[in-house]
Amino acid sequence: MELWGDGDAGEAEHPPAAPPDGEVSAVLVLEQAQVRDELLEAGSCHLRIVSAASPHRERASAGLFPETPDAADWMSQLNRETRSLTHLGCHLVLDSTPRDWRLLSDVMLWSEHAARLNPFTQLKKLSTFVRVTASPWMEVAIKVAILIQICLKSVAKSNTKEWKRGSGGVRFLVPLNIMEFAELIKTPRVDGVDNTEELWLLHANIDSTEKRFVGSLGTIIVKCKDLRVIQLDIPGMEECLNIASSIEALSTLDSVSLMYPFFYRPLFEVIEDGWQLFVPGEAFKDLESMTDEWRLSEVNKDFSVCPSYPSLLTVPKDIDDESLCKAASFRHGGRFPVLSYYHKKNGMVMMRAAQPLTGTNGRRCKEDEKLINATLCAGKRGYIIDTRTIAVAQQAKARGGGFEQEANYPQWRRIHKAIERSNILQESLIKLVEACNDQSHSMDRWLSKLEASNWQSHVKEILTTACLAAQCIDREGASVLVHGTEGTDSTLQVTSLAQIILDPACRTIRGFEALIEREWLQAGHPFQQRCAQSAYSNGKPRSEAPVFLLFLDCVWQILRQFPCSFQFNENFLIMLFEHAYASQFGTFLGNSVTERVKLQLSQKTVSLWSWVNRPQELERFLNPLYEPNNLVIWPSVAPQSLLLWEGVFLRWNRSTKCLDEAYQEMVHIIEYNKELQNKVNSLRRQLAQLETEDSPLQTP
Repeated sequence: MELWGDGDAGEAEHPPAAPPDGEVSAVLVLEQAQVRDELLEAGSCHLRIVSAASPHRERASAGLFPETPDAADWMSQLNRETRSLTHLGCHLVLDSTPRDWRLLSDVMLWSEHAARLNPFTQLKKLSTFVRVTASPWMEVAIKVAILIQICLKSVAKSNTKEWKRGSGGVRFLVPLNIMEFAELIKTPRVDGVDNTEELWLLHANIDSTEKRFVGSLGTIIVKCKDLRVIQLDIPGMEECLNIASSIEALSTLDSVSLMYPFFYRPLFEVIEDGWQLFVPGEAFKDLESMTDEWRLSEVNKDFSVCPSYPSLLTVPKDIDDESLCKAASFRHGGRFPVLSYYHKKNGMVMMRAAQPLTGTNGRRCKEDEKLINATLCAGKRGYIIDTRTIAVAQQAKARGGGFEQEANYPQWRRIHKAIERSNILQESLIKLVEACNDQSHSMDRWLSKLEASNWQSHVKEILTTACLAAQCIDREGASVLVHGTEGTDSTLQVTSLAQIILDPACRTIRGFEALIEREWLQAGHPFQQRCAQSAYSNGKPRSEAPVFLLFLDCVWQILRQFPCSFQFNENFLIMLFEHAYASQFGTFLGNSVTERVKLQLSQKTVSLWSWVNRPQELERFLNPLYEPNNLVIWPSVAPQSLLLWEGVFLRWNRSTKCLDEAYQEMVHIIEYNKELQNKVNSLRRQLAQLETEDSPLQTP
């Protein structure tokens, strides 16, 4: 069977009598006249179907999309009417928007009307025909510009990263579970290759590409945001350039709404909606059970007071919304002090904000002073931890920013801790990855490059500041206010890590997810900007910085020092790093709650937590050594205690086979130990029962 978009349709070749074992093809479904008629009549598809087994050699109609004001309604109706095809093995699903088509198996459709509905009109000049052999007995011809999106993949033998080509073109396969949709792939056709290893790659994961040519052989070096490097060897200069240009175009889309999460539909059952798991109102209920000194304010319900804050904010009960608005006008970006953490052991709190706008004239704000003092108990002092050096804070005053004058905040002591800004951190990451990829095998060179990157120094600075904040709260019995300049980077690193140190709930999987939501996503960390580039990008850094990666590195350092106190393992942290930079889920899209609301992410994309919290996925992230520990944990920040996170920075450079085998052996030992412990407990119960039975016999 062949499906063609336009032009004359030739005779189709007869398919084999039966498909290979284990395969189900839509060709078998569409050979049934009744089902084929349902598909055509439901949507009046502009298709010419030529089938050797069909009595109707051609079937054409008047257009794929009817001339109705709302094509989305029509597509939704078509989706319902064709849903009955799925149980027959047809893997075609039409979603509720004209541009949102899903390819699940062997069928792709094309329409001449799709160009006017195509949001990628600027890429129309790159469109071409693609001929795909999805199985030995079926071919499909499509036009790529319609945005039925094909996966970029590399096919390799063994461990070599090569893009295998046959005489006709690059080979594509279509699995049902990890399809990566791409808007344009310029290749002529697909051939079968046996004994291959498949690599599936998100276009958003591509950080940069390099092209090299030796004679007629072209090579594309794909450098990814997760720090892996892939080499694609492609015979033919023109074909190599076509593929390279497509990859570059697809990996640099400007519009967020055109990214893959908006086209992704899960093939797993969504047990719980991750978008509804960690709403501010639910977290406030836990706080209400411990204290009545705080309230949930809706002052930012339309995001007009502070664009980077959520609509609901936890503030002192005695401060009204009018005072909050005045305090917001005194803070950078409107980020007035809000509650970050309540320490139920002694009632102390940690708040976060942005720098005050004191300027060179020493401006002050009575409402801001009242707001901060409202968090202090009678006779108590507090600490303001400024994540900038005193010199940087002084320079900020000249630009309208500044810091809290102790004369205006007499109950607060200000402490400056130096955590570097985003541009320094990005340079540090680039130098670190360069050192990790160094193949010189020189010890001096390796140690010199590692030290020059200053990455471990940044880890130490952040952990030291977080420990200081935790110490002020737990040991000094004082409340803390943390801020830097904007309050969206180093501030969140410190408040998050301090909670991991203080609160055992944050060391569980669900508690850590809630922490990410509360202290990063809802608190306004600009993920879209910070994670736009990684260590390999050729572009000039704008707002990119590995702020979240540094936080995860610090968490790993604590996890390594307290391996039994965390419910999750290292793989959980690595997974979060990967999805922050490139994901099929919408959780890390956008820079703030405001942007996520405008993008309608909760309606149009799937939450990462919906996937992670499925029992079969959670199993991969559980720490077999975990034993609940309700104590405060104090990590060492001595240089000798901080190690390079090999699981991220060296995982693509060397095999992890030995480590994986050691991990499996550890799991086996733990399980065996549990079995022995159960036997011991059972024998003890039996012994106690026998002693109880014997005691009456020994009584005179």
